[in-house]
Amino acid sequence: MKPLEGMGEDELIARLVRLVPTGQAEEGPGDDCAVMDDGGMNLVLLKTDALVEGVHFVRDADARRVGWKAVARVVSDFAAMGGTPERFLVTLALPASMTLDWVENFYRGMGTCFERYGAVLVGGETCRVPVGSAAVISIAATGRVERGNVVMRSGGNLGDAIWVTGVLGGSLAGKHLDFTPRLDQARWLVKHFKPTAMMDLSDGVARDLPRLAKASSCGFQLDLSAMPLCEGCDVKQALEDGEDFELLFTFPEGQGLEREWQQKFPALKLTKIGRLVKPGEGDELKGGWDHFR
Repeated sequence: MKPLEGMGEDELIARLVRLVPTGQAEEGPGDDCAVMDDGGMNLVLLKTDALVEGVHFVRDADARRVGWKAVARVVSDFAAMGGTPERFLVTLALPASMTLDWVENFYRGMGTCFERYGAVLVGGETCRVPVGSAAVISIAATGRVERGNVVMRSGGNLGDAIWVTGVLGGSLAGKHLDFTPRLDQARWLVKHFKPTAMMDLSDGVARDLPRLAKASSCGFQLDLSAMPLCEGCDVKQALEDGEDFELLFTFPEGQGLEREWQQKFPALKLTKIGRLVKPGEGDELKGGWDHFR
């Protein structure tokens, strides 16, 4: 029997979704959120996410920061679709050795993120895991996006510039607990310079850019000298560390985006790191985070 180890997360997902009905989504498995049309003025966004002790956080980490991260990861996915978060469900599968103080501070951290981005907790579940098992935190959430503002990974065009917000690298040194989801910036983009394709950088440029290019039926050329680096990081870390949660998007050059961005968000970098090219041409990237490699 084939083990999961070495298979790769993308291959596993592709195999699994063929085994079940996948519903009538406008956009289903493979994008940052599922997009559903309920007939209303806006489209519905659906998202699930999980944090596993020993993978996404360690027990002695500040519980408030872990709580912030648990919610902010999902907010970042809503941002990548051009939408906003609304309602959250949280499931805790915890060892009995976890302290009440840790769990309460985890919820305080989540609450801070809910308040910052206008979301609310509406329910969830708690259960115990066997002795020796890691804690698992599962998040499910709904959001909304205006029909004309939704952005998929699949809309990139040949010649589009590839842009990234902020600086990259450093998550392994702790940045992964303190990032700011780019919700405000994404909402501004879709209203003024709507990206042709967009996603958030959760697994690193080396893993996520090939996903976006493939979804858009393109290849990519990358300018490594242009990579915006977090202080103390090199290009390899910027490509491979993951959990930057910056926006990666495509949009044509020469339409005033850089100038307007600098006026609107002077404290946040916007960097052109490459362009989309014909499929089969351009660069290849290896590395980045993959749960089963």
